[in-house]
Amino acid sequence: MRVVVDAFGGDNAPFEIIKGAYLAHKSYNVSVTLTGDADIINKTVEENSFDFGDDFVVVDTKDVISMHDEPTTILKSHSGSSMGLAFNELVNDRADAFVSAGSTGAIVVGGTLIVKRIKGVKRPALAGMLPAPDGSHYMLMDMGANADCKPEMLAQFAIMADAYLKNVEGISNPKIGLLNIGTEETKGDQLHLDAYNLLKNSPVNFIGNIESREMPKGVCDAVITDGFTGNIALKLIEGTSMTLLKMIKSVFLKSIKNKLAAIMVKSDISSIKKTMDSSEIGGAPLLGVRKPVIKAHGSSDAKAIMNAIRQAISFSQNDVIGNISENLG
Repeated sequence: MRVVVDAFGGDNAPFEIIKGAYLAHKSYNVSVTLTGDADIINKTVEENSFDFGDDFVVVDTKDVISMHDEPTTILKSHSGSSMGLAFNELVNDRADAFVSAGSTGAIVVGGTLIVKRIKGVKRPALAGMLPAPDGSHYMLMDMGANADCKPEMLAQFAIMADAYLKNVEGISNPKIGLLNIGTEETKGDQLHLDAYNLLKNSPVNFIGNIESREMPKGVCDAVITDGFTGNIALKLIEGTSMTLLKMIKSVFLKSIKNKLAAIMVKSDISSIKKTMDSSEIGGAPLLGVRKPVIKAHGSSDAKAIMNAIRQAISFSQNDVIGNISENLG
């Protein structure tokens, strides 16, 4: 299969993106198309001996849509950007899946209006995987694509999450929870009360409301919420995790005794850091569109891009889109 990668999307573009694409090609034997400035891409490939083989395509453009551009410019003034051309490769069947670490808003707009929604889907949503204490992961959906949601949208998010977790993560009967201010059925505003009733009667394994303090414990396989709340929750978790790791490091550096203790538990601390490392996961699928679209973190390094491409391969090969269509039909 072939994955098209926006080589100029993200904070570490283009080198880390190109390197990540090369690592994915080498690890998963996937064909790669890179979009962006061909001179820079080819020079980077040559100087670093990234041997993609004969089945390697570069789509040339000097235009890049930045984080500061309006997302809707992907449709007109930036349609010829590295991201715009990557979407073009996808919708014209010259690629099976799409990966970019570029503007989240532009990816959501492009996914929704260029790739287009699966029939019956009200709004596509970003579904990210977050680490749980036991080494597993749970899904947070929506992570920021839809600030304002209706109850029916949250119910659809649950169905799409269920399909992804079954087909990509291999979880046979995923537990789905609704993020709320309390666990009781009567908690929350009208949105959450109505969404609860819809989820209770939906074809997913709905376990009820969960509070935000329960999320990091991995009490369910997918946490369903609107994009505004989900994005705040995501950034709070990321910030808290980084702060705690810095606090632990400062404790170990306080004295010689603590430094010796750090040596004793170094491997355990490293395993915690690896568990919390977003680059191990890759990116967030945009669920609800007609082809596999993966949004990698803006600060993605080569390993993160490689894993985002791995996600894209699994997404494509396990027919998540067909499963979503069937369950929404």
